[in-house]
Amino acid sequence: MAHLHVITGANQRVAHPIIRRITISDLIDALGRGWADFSAMPSHALFLCLIYPVVAVFVAGLTMGYNILPLAWPLMGGFALIGPIAAIGLYEMSRRREAGLEADPSHAFDVLRSPSLPAIAALGLLLLAIFLTWIGLAQQIYQSLFGYLPPPSLPQFVSSVLTTPEGWQLIMIGNLIGFLFAVVSFALSAVSFPLLLDRDVGAVAAIMTSLRAIARNPITMAAWALIVAGLLLLGSLPFFVGLAVVIPVLGHATWHLYRKVVDVSDLPPIELPQKPSKGRRYGADFPASLFPVYNKDEHP
Repeated sequence: MAHLHVITGANQRVAHPIIRRITISDLIDALGRGWADFSAMPSHALFLCLIYPVVAVFVAGLTMGYNILPLAWPLMGGFALIGPIAAIGLYEMSRRREAGLEADPSHAFDVLRSPSLPAIAALGLLLLAIFLTWIGLAQQIYQSLFGYLPPPSLPQFVSSVLTTPEGWQLIMIGNLIGFLFAVVSFALSAVSFPLLLDRDVGAVAAIMTSLRAIARNPITMAAWALIVAGLLLLGSLPFFVGLAVVIPVLGHATWHLYRKVVDVSDLPPIELPQKPSKGRRYGADFPASLFPVYNKDEHP
């Protein structure tokens, strides 16, 4: 049954891979390997194309007077909640490079042919729901303290947040609740997505493995969470431009961290998809022919 496969994977029973102990030196090594992957497979242009439309929409909303300025900080913090979804293709690229196969940014789309795709989508929807809940709650907190009228200007908004009792309450309450959301999101996804790409174990096993990895390595995984948060914050300044490098490096590094902490030798691997032959292309096929999932032989 399809829904059972999403939950438990191909074997229809919850897998329990072995969890190894790791140290801070393993985190440093994973970051080094992540940088090496990014250097060999640069994907910053792709992430610039993803990041800047979002930034443009946000800036346009500000200039048109919409009440979204109070959501600037929650949205920046929310990057950590949905970052694993954005990095899913990077895990696939690192997996291919580790196996000694051809690997470039186009292989990021190979995840669309993974047998674990339903479970990946289910886990992604869960993280998206957490993100949207956080944004909605952040809006409610702001409105409970400052009312429903939008801030008249950016300087006055900053002044109200930093110099008034309501602003200090907003900082303390908002950051505390945001931290709790970040902890939940990190616990669910620390190694879940790489595991689902590597082994068809289902969403439940992926989440349980992530929780077990944190339980076995609480200090080291907490340090990893702080590294991720710190790099995302640095990458957001100025104008999010650094995220085009930070996100790919962290994505590749997360794959190598997963390989260090989770022993899946007893579980059958998911076969690495081979890139289909390009064959003959026709002008009428554009732009569909740009995507790896397009196969001319299947589209007469």
